[in-house]
Amino acid sequence: MRIVFMGTPEFAVPSLKILHENGFEIVGVITAPDKPKGRGKKLQGTPVKEYAERAGLHVLQPTNLKSEEFLSELRSLKADLQIVVAFRMLPEVVWNMPDDGTFNLHGSLLPQYRGAAPINWALMNGETETGVTTFFLKHEIDTGSIILQDKEPIDSEDTVGDLYERLMKKGARLVLKTVQQIDAGEVTLSPQKESEGLKMAPKIHKETCEINWNLDSEQTRNFVRGLSPYPAAWTILGGKKFKVYKVRPAEREANKAIGEYETDKKTYLSVRTKSGWLDLLDLQMEGKKRMLIDDLLRGYKFD
Repeated sequence: MRIVFMGTPEFAVPSLKILHENGFEIVGVITAPDKPKGRGKKLQGTPVKEYAERAGLHVLQPTNLKSEEFLSELRSLKADLQIVVAFRMLPEVVWNMPDDGTFNLHGSLLPQYRGAAPINWALMNGETETGVTTFFLKHEIDTGSIILQDKEPIDSEDTVGDLYERLMKKGARLVLKTVQQIDAGEVTLSPQKESEGLKMAPKIHKETCEINWNLDSEQTRNFVRGLSPYPAAWTILGGKKFKVYKVRPAEREANKAIGEYETDKKTYLSVRTKSGWLDLLDLQMEGKKRMLIDDLLRGYKFD
């Protein structure tokens, strides 16, 4: 079976790697164009490109997925199957090209959390379980028939960084299992069931990561861990912008309004929520490095 793999970030690398190491024929790897990074703005390839080149795989980096030049090259690869892991939206002319179709790996238990940021939103909503899903692409985003799913428990202290790592590895194993079933002709498809109460996972923007202290303490804590370490929740304290990576419930006697802070200027910095107090344990002042609260308070004095 001839496979074309499409992916860009670190999350996609284990899926490509496990297929390559298990002897599947990867006839092409499609990833995003190089981008300037770092202080010197030197062009750097994506994590998927870096692995693919080390593995000696053929890499394509189209800027336009509808261009005839790209489509012609894609057809020339004569793929039986295409696999998408953390890539951009595909036009129908691309995903409908191979005889065995195109399947995607999604970081949730579909149909829950369709969208660009399923891992973040599961945490922000306080879920205790999520997982990964493989499904065949069709016109409507994240709605195609499900091939396989694998569940993953969420610990109360997990951050999106923790969950990302586990789902990245679990997803790779599910991709391998999915390809093996397709190769053997043993796939059983399950249509996604539409129902009320489905939760969505839209793309997250930095401007929407501001902490709303009018939420209760547990909702606020979930919001913080669902964005930690990236893109990171943020707030304004004492006229300064801080990214907040970790908080915990606290008992404070101070009579403060929601959103106001209390500190002994040595060991704690707490903010009032709708339902109580949260200690800020790990944060980063704009323009400074990330610090634990003790270190921050030694170098910066709140009024």
